[in-house]
Amino acid sequence: MAGVVEVVRGEGRLRGGLSPLRRRLLEELREPASASALAERLGEKRQRVNYHLRELEKSGLVELVELRPRRGFTERVVRATARAVVVQPEVAGDLEGVSQDRFAVDMLLAAAARTLGDVAAMRERAEAAGKRLVTFTIEADVGFERPADIERFAAELTELVAGLAEKYESGRDRHRYRIVVGGHPAGRRSEEES
Repeated sequence: MAGVVEVVRGEGRLRGGLSPLRRRLLEELREPASASALAERLGEKRQRVNYHLRELEKSGLVELVELRPRRGFTERVVRATARAVVVQPEVAGDLEGVSQDRFAVDMLLAAAARTLGDVAAMRERAEAAGKRLVTFTIEADVGFERPADIERFAAELTELVAGLAEKYESGRDRHRYRIVVGGHPAGRRSEEES
């Protein structure tokens, strides 16, 4: 398995989308398997599974691991190239025009979409150049008693980030980083999956 998260960018890369069967195949292919084994496991016809595996392979989401001789033919064993697949949101229009209100849902969604696209493209360029893309992530769950606490927290966080940005600002563009800070209700896993 090449990576943990594969970001699918570009229209032609995801032929036919990720249908329920293709999603199930990718989940099953965390461990290498053949079309025959997958068809039996999922209760599907081997030809149907094989067709979808070939399409996933063309998209770069599945890779060939082994060729095995079996009863007069060659069996292909494949696996998923990543543990998870994220499809970059295709944005039509201008994300820069989104309201700068720090409490706006659209602002958070626009920042997340930009971040996903930017980081995926930079990772591809770094891999092509044989380099490592240096990033960092900070994630925390915070409990607030009242809505006013959220506003006070955001104001304090804004001051802290602005102070740190000023402290580390060198004026040169050589190693510039975009810092994105957002917050949303944490929710429960059961709510998110339903």
